[in-house]
Amino acid sequence: MTDTAPVRPPKPLYSNVSAAVPSPCSGVCRLDEQKVCLGCFRHVEDIREWRSADDQRRRVICQQAAARQNSV
Repeated sequence: MTDTAPVRPPKPLYSNVSAAVPSPCSGVCRLDEQKVCLGCFRHVEDIREWRSADDQRRRVICQQAAARQNSV
């Protein structure tokens, strides 16, 4: 009997990893009262969207996160 690897579902159109736009996640995943992550300054909805976002949208998310961080 041979062991075969389990069949994985196909990857989504986009994935969490992008060579062009790396994830801003710092591993500090705690939300404040406005549902903004205290580690990466992305809003919870942006975090949810990240996996399906294209690189252009990811750049916008990162710019908005940077603006939030700079206003603290």
